[in-house]
Amino acid sequence: MDTLLVTGGAGFIGANFVHHVLAGDRWRVVNLDCLTYAANPASLAGLDEQRHRLVEADIGDRDAVRALLAGEKPAAIVHFAAESHVDRSIDDPGAFIRTNVQGTQVLLDAALEHWRAGHDGFRFLHVSTDEVYGDLGPDDPAFTETTPYRPSSPYAASKAASDHLVRAWHRTYGLPVLVTNCSNNYGPRQFPEKLIPLMLINALEGKDLPVYGDGQQRRDWLFVEDHCRAIERVLEAGRPGRTYNVGGNAERTNLDVVHALCDLLDERRPGERPRREQVRFVDDRPGHDRRYAIDASRIAAELDWHPSVDFETGLARTVDWYLEHEAWWQPLRKDAYRGERLGTRDGAAA
Repeated sequence: MDTLLVTGGAGFIGANFVHHVLAGDRWRVVNLDCLTYAANPASLAGLDEQRHRLVEADIGDRDAVRALLAGEKPAAIVHFAAESHVDRSIDDPGAFIRTNVQGTQVLLDAALEHWRAGHDGFRFLHVSTDEVYGDLGPDDPAFTETTPYRPSSPYAASKAASDHLVRAWHRTYGLPVLVTNCSNNYGPRQFPEKLIPLMLINALEGKDLPVYGDGQQRRDWLFVEDHCRAIERVLEAGRPGRTYNVGGNAERTNLDVVHALCDLLDERRPGERPRREQVRFVDDRPGHDRRYAIDASRIAAELDWHPSVDFETGLARTVDWYLEHEAWWQPLRKDAYRGERLGTRDGAAA
């Protein structure tokens, strides 16, 4: 059984990916996470302790990363670890530079040393975002892997920088890397600062549902389990040095998403009034991108991956998970995003 090093594996996508790969029989997972506000060890409950090891450390800690690679000798690294909340990046861009840029550089250096030590077949998969491409006009074609980078937020700029570093380590040193750029993920175990869980919890508690601007910002929504399948497929069969866009073929406006969520909750947990009446519009986020859309034809053609969960089904599954796992999100709700700001300024989060 090969060892897979996953960074940021206690976060939203990372934890879902760890569950996904451990449902198979190929990998043992070493999970490197510094357990910041967005990580939750409870997301890893129920995993086989013989096949999963959680290591609390920072990817920017060069000595810790080198020692971990030397001791565990992973066959591959899947790099999720990142600061990823746009509003936080507006407040404190330095934290995003430290983790997303400098941390990735430390990890790349350690991976290069590890690969050069004779670990044939080693792969480094860097998980990134469609936000590096900037935004699209209403009639523009979707992002492809050759779309020029035009990041708008400090978060997106830090991820763009990390993407460039990963490709440079391939071009300059030959490190066998893969890059994926995904659209907006949603699903179980998502930190309640993001659009869907934030609105869901606010709606349950009878609070306002704050939507940025006019709510017409469009995103391509990708169910997290489909994303996990895509990452596994790229890791297995992707071509080193190659980038693969991963999307859900599900463009929706933020307001459409909130309304659909309200309707599902009205069906499952009827309240005194329709939850759509809780929606209120708030000042837009600075530099807020209007539209993202992903062209995922490359991963479909080369690796035969396609999204399998449509948005309506995925959203219903997500709502059901949160309704059934209140004990998971309640502790996060109390501490998330500096308390009172969750559900106010951090409205759309998309």
